Amino acid sequence: MWIRKGLRDQKKGVDSPMPTQAVSNEEFTPRPQSEPQKRVEQLIGEMSEVRAKKLGMQRRDFMRTSMGLATCFLAQNQVFGKVWEVDEIETWETAPTEEKFPKSEYFIIDCQAHFTNGLPVGNFRTMEFVQNMGFQLKNDADSYGYRNFVKEMFFDSETMMVVISGVPGKENLRDKNGRVLVDMERTPGPAGKVLPSWVMSKARKQINELSGSQRALNQGNLAPNHYWDKVKNQIDKASCLEQMEREIKEYGISSWKWYCHTDPGQSGNGFQLDDDNAQWFIEESRKRGVRLISTHKGYSYQSRTLGHLANPKDVEKAALRNPDFNFVVYHSAIKHGPNEPNWLESNKYDPKTGDFEWHSVLMDIKKRNPKMNNVYCEIGSFFNILAVTDPKMAAHGMGKNIKYYGADHVVWGTDCLWWGSPQWAIDAFKRFQIPDDMCEQFGYKKITKEDKAKIFGLNAAKLYKVDVKAKRKAMPADTLEKVKIAYLEQGGQRENAAHGWVRADD
Repeated sequence: MWIRKGLRDQKKGVDSPMPTQAVSNEEFTPRPQSEPQKRVEQLIGEMSEVRAKKLGMQRRDFMRTSMGLATCFLAQNQVFGKVWEVDEIETWETAPTEEKFPKSEYFIIDCQAHFTNGLPVGNFRTMEFVQNMGFQLKNDADSYGYRNFVKEMFFDSETMMVVISGVPGKENLRDKNGRVLVDMERTPGPAGKVLPSWVMSKARKQINELSGSQRALNQGNLAPNHYWDKVKNQIDKASCLEQMEREIKEYGISSWKWYCHTDPGQSGNGFQLDDDNAQWFIEESRKRGVRLISTHKGYSYQSRTLGHLANPKDVEKAALRNPDFNFVVYHSAIKHGPNEPNWLESNKYDPKTGDFEWHSVLMDIKKRNPKMNNVYCEIGSFFNILAVTDPKMAAHGMGKNIKYYGADHVVWGTDCLWWGSPQWAIDAFKRFQIPDDMCEQFGYKKITKEDKAKIFGLNAAKLYKVDVKAKRKAMPADTLEKVKIAYLEQGGQRENAAHGWVRADD
C-alpha cells in the first residue's frame, strides 16, 4: 500500500524539513527506507527534541527554523560522513546561518519545475510511460496543483525564476470539421490533466503578469514522434509543423522537452536524438529560432519496452552535428534511482571509481570530445535524491559533472513539486561540499561559491537568454488570493511535507 510521505510522517511523528527518504511521483514504485536513512531520521528526531526543549520551543516550530534544517545536515554528517558544511552552533542559534548563508545570495533558476493541471497526479497511471504502475491511489489535486506551485516555488523558497517543464503528451489539432481546437479541447483525457504545453504557457503568462516581471519560462512538449502517419509509417510532418508553429508563436516556448522513451503518437516506437526524424525536427526548429533541447535521460524503468532509449549515448552525435544547438541532459542521466530494488547494483555503482550507469556514458562523451561545448548536465532528481539517499554518491556525481563538463555546464533543477518546496534542496546545495579525501583520490575540485552561483542560475540564464540584472519584483501580497489560495495573511507557514508517495508499511 502507498501513502503520501507527508501523511506517513505525520502518523510516525516525523517532522523534518529535509526528506528522510526518496519519494515517488508515481513514476516508480516507492522503496523502503535504507538503514542509514532510518538512522538519520532517528537522529534528527532525537537531536531536534533536545534542542527544542532547551530553547523552550515546540519541536514543530523548531523544525521550521534554520536551526532545524541545520540539525538535519548534522545528522547526515554523523551517518554518511562529512559532506555538509554545518557547525554545531547553527543547530542552536539562527544568526550563524544567516551570516554564512544569507537569503537571496544566489540568482536561482529552477530548470525542472512541475505541477499538474489542478487535478490528481493519479492520472499519470493512464499514460504510457508509467503503465508499469497499477496501484489504486488516493487523489490529492491540491498538493500538485498550480496554486500550490506558486506558493511553494515563490513564497516558500529562494527560487527567482522557474522553467515550467512538461511531461510527454501530444495535443489534438482540429476537430472532425477542421476547426482548430483550443485549450482543454486539445488535450482531453489524462494528457490535459497533467501539464500540456498550453497549460504551461498560461501559467507562465499569469506568473509574469502577477509579479510584473520575468519570473517564469515554459517548455514545449512537441517531439519528433508525436504526430505519426501510421499508413506510411513516418512523421506526419504537416501536423508536426502546425504544432511547432503554435508552440513557438502562441505558447512562447523557450525550449523543447523531449522524452525519447515515450510514444504519444503511437508510432510503435520512441526516437533518438541522433536519428533522421530528430534531425528533421531540429532543422525545422532552427529555422524558427528555437535552438535549445532539454531531454530526459536516465530513469529507464519509466517504460518497460522503450526504456533503453533513455540512454544518453545519442547525445554525442546530435550535439556534434548541431553545434549551434544546446542540449540539456535532465537527471544527469542516472539510469536507476534509489527507488528501485538493488539500485546500487543495478547502476553498477563502483565506490572505487565513483562510476555508475548511465551517468558514466554521459561523462565518457565529454572525455572523447573535450572541445564539445553545447551539452549541459541538469541535476533535478539527481543531486537532491542522492543527497537524501547516499551523499557520497552525490559527491561523485557532482564531482564528475564539474570535473568533465565544468561548473559552467551544470544547471540547477529540482523536479519539484514532487518534493514539496525546493528550499531544502537549495539549502542543501549551499552547504554541499566534496570531501577532501575524495578530491585527492578522484581529482575532483572543491565547489566554490562562484561555481554554485553558475549552477544555481547563471548558466541557465545564458541558455535561456535571461537578463540576470533585470529587476524582478516580489510577488504581491494578494498573489495567492488571486490564484484562490490563502497563505501568509491567513497565518500560513511553510510545510515540511514532501508530496510524493512512500510505502505505508515503512
